[in-house]
Amino acid sequence: MIDLPVSVVIVSRGRPQSLARTLTGISQLQYWNFEVVVVADPAGIASATALPFADDLKLVPYDTPNISAARNLGLCHAAGEIIAYIDDDAVPEPMWLRHLVAPAMRSDVAAMGGYVRGRNGISYQWKAASLDSNGMPHALALDPQQATVMTPPKGRAIKTEGTNMAFRRDVLIDLGGFDPAIHYYLDETDLNMRLAKAGYATAIVPLAEVHHGYAENRMRTAARVPTDLFDIGASWAVFQRKHVPQGDRPAQWRSLRKEQRQRALRFLQTGALEPRDIRRLMQRLDRGYAEGLERKVAPAPLAKHPIDPFKRFPSQPRHPKMIVSRPLSATRDRKRALEDLASGHIVTLLILSPTVAFHQVSFTDDGLWVQKGGLFGKVERSDRVFKLSSRARKAEQETRRIALQRGFRR
Repeated sequence: MIDLPVSVVIVSRGRPQSLARTLTGISQLQYWNFEVVVVADPAGIASATALPFADDLKLVPYDTPNISAARNLGLCHAAGEIIAYIDDDAVPEPMWLRHLVAPAMRSDVAAMGGYVRGRNGISYQWKAASLDSNGMPHALALDPQQATVMTPPKGRAIKTEGTNMAFRRDVLIDLGGFDPAIHYYLDETDLNMRLAKAGYATAIVPLAEVHHGYAENRMRTAARVPTDLFDIGASWAVFQRKHVPQGDRPAQWRSLRKEQRQRALRFLQTGALEPRDIRRLMQRLDRGYAEGLERKVAPAPLAKHPIDPFKRFPSQPRHPKMIVSRPLSATRDRKRALEDLASGHIVTLLILSPTVAFHQVSFTDDGLWVQKGGLFGKVERSDRVFKLSSRARKAEQETRRIALQRGFRR
């Protein structure tokens, strides 16, 4: 199979350390024909410049809080046939691009989306969904081992998640890219609706996985407590004007507003918000909605030809390796893992305690995949609370579980 040229675009603002970790993960991708475009604020550009492979990145300064405009700027600098997007608080599995882009060998596929694991590195944050005529998601049950290509019926669309999606560049250009009237939230949903209206097929690829952390931003804390709902209100107003029948808009807005209030009230119950915060958040939501009703919604045309030529990232073939450890020897084994990483391996450090602790997976700043949990504990959350196992059997089980995502042979 020919590896299509891919541009990986990362937009970053206010997360320089997280961006560096994302780029470290991208540097381990097992796909030879890709470039990396970083659209970031000054702190993000400085963070990327400090990395050992900085000269192999396309760095594009941008410091305006508008993710759609930033993604379009990345698109203009991207020269790949396929444009893949990942957030600056996410890390891709090493085989991410190989799985994600494979459906593009079919000429009818214009968009691709993968699955997203959440903070614990095990549970899924996002799988697959379709969108109804009002842009509301509905879960889809798909084969977890292979891509599914779908052309939605009239009035519906296939959802791709913003932190794990890819598109044909020419299609994205023809559609005008992302709508800058949507500064934050619903930007990819709006694009999904436009793709469907144009009759394009979307492939959902379960094995194309990224790990997403939901890092703090100007709209929420690291604990996902909302701090401002203005842009959510504004984005819904823009989205409704573009896609939702006028007669459905008032009822939908009442439902959406109730949903946001209930979300805020849940944080009030935990003590993360105070009553005055609820009033302020709802006022900001309403103000955003009012502004969104006035925003210009016609995206400006995008240039067909990229600003810069393709700048292939010098990815190297890496062989995966798993090191099985215990809490008492984790420090020593981590040092060995870093040595293997420096030697060109993709390294998973599996630290097994003699307990029933649930497993968690993380990607460290220095590039290690670290999985911690009990020898007898749950990995998948659907597993039994206690399952007798040996260390060798547990390691074999975990190697099989991540084989296709991390490059182990099955």
